[in-house]
Amino acid sequence: MKALPQISEAEFEVMKIVWKYAPINTNEVTERLTRTTDWQPKTIQTLLKRLVNKGALTYEKEGRIFVYTPLVHEKEYVHQKSRAFLDRYYAGNIASMLSAYLEDDTLTQNEIESLRQLLSGKDSEKTPGRR
Repeated sequence: MKALPQISEAEFEVMKIVWKYAPINTNEVTERLTRTTDWQPKTIQTLLKRLVNKGALTYEKEGRIFVYTPLVHEKEYVHQKSRAFLDRYYAGNIASMLSAYLEDDTLTQNEIESLRQLLSGKDSEKTPGRR
């Protein structure tokens, strides 16, 4: 797996907007983020520049407008971050992580049922002759 750029929490908020709406221009990113954060437009522009410098975003200039497109795929980034979390805090053992959540009653009944469905789907994929 290729090394992905280190993205701060603030930069991640910008990336979520770009992933969802790309290609997206500076004004649209700013409009969306000023609705959900207390950031000033200059802060958002700085975060966009940082993400370009880190290789997470690219842009095309259309007149006086910058239009951004992600270079990092959301699924790939989230997978890498969740894997790093699992490795760091649970020594890579997902059963330990789930056990910790279950012991603290932090999973809802719906979440537990979703996990059961995911796991039963995985079992059926690995069972010969079942699809």
